[in-house]
Amino acid sequence: MDEAILLAKLESLRRCLARITEKKPASAAALKSDFDLQDIISVNLERAVQLCVDTGLHVLSRRDRPLPDSMAGTFRELNAIGVLDSRIADRLAKAVGFRNMAVHAYQEINWDIVFSIITERLDDFRDFAAQICSEMK
Repeated sequence: MDEAILLAKLESLRRCLARITEKKPASAAALKSDFDLQDIISVNLERAVQLCVDTGLHVLSRRDRPLPDSMAGTFRELNAIGVLDSRIADRLAKAVGFRNMAVHAYQEINWDIVFSIITERLDDFRDFAAQICSEMK
C-alpha cells in the first residue's frame, strides 16, 4: 500500500475535522442563523466523507478488490475484508447520504441533523482513520 497517499488523505481528513471542531457553534439555532458557518461546516463534512471514500477505494484497489458500485459500498466492502468494524462501516455508509444531500440538494439540508453530526459523530471519522492506520501496520 502506498502509505504516503494514505497518510496525506488522513491528514486532510484530520484538518477537516479540526476546522469543524474549531467552528462548531454552541447550538443548532446558531448554525441555522449563520450562513458562513453553514458553508464552513457543510464543505468540511462533505470533504471528510469524500476523503474517507477515497481512502477506502485506495485500500480496496491495493488489495485487488473489485470496486463497489456505490460510495456507501466502499465501507461495506472494507468491513467485509476486515479493515473496518461494522459500526464504523455502517455509520460512514450513512454519512454518504449527507454528503450527497449537501452536494446535490444544498437547499434541503436539515441543520438540526448537521448539528447532531458535528456534536455526536465526528469520532466516527476519527475511528475510521484509526482503523485505516491499523491496517497500514
